[in-house]
Amino acid sequence: MNKELLLANLRTIPDFPIPGILFYDVTTLFKSAECLQELLDTLYEQYRDRGITKVVGIESRGFILGAALAARLGVGFVMARKPGKLPAETIEETYAKEYGTDCIQIHKDAIDENDVVLIHDDLLATGGTMAASYRLVQKCTPKKTFINFIIELDGLNGRNAFPEGVEIDTLLKL
Repeated sequence: MNKELLLANLRTIPDFPIPGILFYDVTTLFKSAECLQELLDTLYEQYRDRGITKVVGIESRGFILGAALAARLGVGFVMARKPGKLPAETIEETYAKEYGTDCIQIHKDAIDENDVVLIHDDLLATGGTMAASYRLVQKCTPKKTFINFIIELDGLNGRNAFPEGVEIDTLLKL
């Protein structure tokens, strides 16, 4: 993987969405054909021999590479969304945020016990959304679950939000 290429094209925005936060904007990686191909090629090589049958993308930036990777792997794609966005019967997981709670949902029939699942999102910070997504997927009792991010903010200890033994991979640690 060409980390230098990705880092050179990753935009940082200070004080967004609130003062004191340095926001890592992956949209600049997606708008570059070279970076997008680099990300997709790297993820494909990493997961092509792992028996994945479904990729779960977390709303909304996780949809971009998640869907592209699912197509490249020749497997199904599942959207993990905020409440009220999915039309059929759903299951959900609620999780704590800094101020209050939030919820993530998938269709009830999206994953079953025969699936090997890769859950993908753009960024691991504190891990709250992905940990809830992981718990949600586990309700469907898949054979195995992998987790992947483009970026991990190393100093925020997001991996601590997951049970021991969960396989978490990131492309860039910042």
